Amino acid sequence: MHPALAADLDRFDELLDAARTRAVATLRGLAERPVAAPAPHARGPYEPLPERGAGGAAALARFGERWEPGLSGSAGPRYLGFVTGGATPAAVAGDWLVGAYDQNVVAAGDSAASELERETVGWLRELFGLGAAHEGAFVSGATMSNVAGLAVAREWLGERLGVSVADAGAGALGEVAVLSGAAHSSVPKALSLLGLGRGALRAVPLLPGREAVDVAALSGALAELGGRPAIVVANCGTVNTVDFDDLRALAALRERHPFWLHVDAAFGAFAALSPEHAHLVAGLDEADSVCVDLHKWLNVPYDAAVQFTRRRDLQVRVFRNAAAYLGAPAGDDPDFVHLTPENSRRLRALPAWLTLAAYGREGHREVVERNAALARRFGEGVESAAGSGLRLLAPVRLNVVCFTLAESPTAERVAAVAEAAAAGGEVVVTPTVYGGTHGLRAAFSNWRTGPGDVDRAVAALVAAARGV
Repeated sequence: MHPALAADLDRFDELLDAARTRAVATLRGLAERPVAAPAPHARGPYEPLPERGAGGAAALARFGERWEPGLSGSAGPRYLGFVTGGATPAAVAGDWLVGAYDQNVVAAGDSAASELERETVGWLRELFGLGAAHEGAFVSGATMSNVAGLAVAREWLGERLGVSVADAGAGALGEVAVLSGAAHSSVPKALSLLGLGRGALRAVPLLPGREAVDVAALSGALAELGGRPAIVVANCGTVNTVDFDDLRALAALRERHPFWLHVDAAFGAFAALSPEHAHLVAGLDEADSVCVDLHKWLNVPYDAAVQFTRRRDLQVRVFRNAAAYLGAPAGDDPDFVHLTPENSRRLRALPAWLTLAAYGREGHREVVERNAALARRFGEGVESAAGSGLRLLAPVRLNVVCFTLAESPTAERVAAVAEAAAAGGEVVVTPTVYGGTHGLRAAFSNWRTGPGDVDRAVAALVAAARGV
């Protein structure tokens, strides 16, 4: 064994204690850590690869000097960009253990890891109100969850047309129609990856003043296909205004038109936890496949998401992996190696299992309901602050606030507001365009965020707006 490795093994507890000290200091200080990195990190120059390593303790110290100061407080309570969760204490502990146990959740037989994942998927299915027909697996994020769901949808198209896309390739399908009202950017990316092409995505008109699809317009678009099977991608929480398609009405269209219903519920699925908002996800169980991100509103560390589908048989047809060293081929109860794009998979389910075991449905419902209340508080602050220079672009439906400058909301001026607020270390929001107007988004999904954080964020953005 290399001397540096042997020395670190002998002092493993000291190395982990040093990492723990650094991690605890970071987590304790998240509330006051600059939400964005203090200064933009220019690319390079990079250090050369060491010929002789310095050992774990020295490497950890070097990281603290060179890289740690440039890391943002994105896990903290005022990072409102994208839709970004933090990590609950139990989830952080679970993530540390994932590295320690280092399980490859590929096949059952030599580890309980697969069973832990199956139990966690079952808990999540119950959390989102899905029935037993929906079976699932962990993937890296919403993009890969959409990829997995649309890959199964692609195979379903082949089944309807009498071909196996998994064997013959996407070209065997001919022209494919993927219909959606306001598809997330990960959907065309998934279609590109799956060989269906970004051009397969066809935008369907939205309801006036909404990001929800016009069901009548969708029915008309499906009728124009003349009975040819299609894929419909529904939204369960859009990124700008958290709008929801009418899932029951969409599912009812299958009585007249053949299509696979894939629902992108990356963070909107969590509305099911709140009695006040659960009606928004009514009909989710009728989907053929569902995407849910977990490093958003479940507040587990990156990276973690789950995908569900009613057609695990088609999922196996897409992702099955045959090799002698893998043992028996996929059967009625397939291993995870036959269910996702990955052959090697870390035990992503453990942080999710631990946070669900630690805080239960009630604890996670409190986070969802508090975040929704804080989004309303933020929206009220934007509207009520005298001379704020800001205005709402859309109603606050759940946990995202879409707003802009009250006057001259050009791309440059709107970006300047976000940059100024971030430069002060108080808040990060991300840009968007809604209804043809440049704006900003503040997304609430962190378990740490409280009323004081909202007030600080609004004050920083108002000050920035007044300064542009």
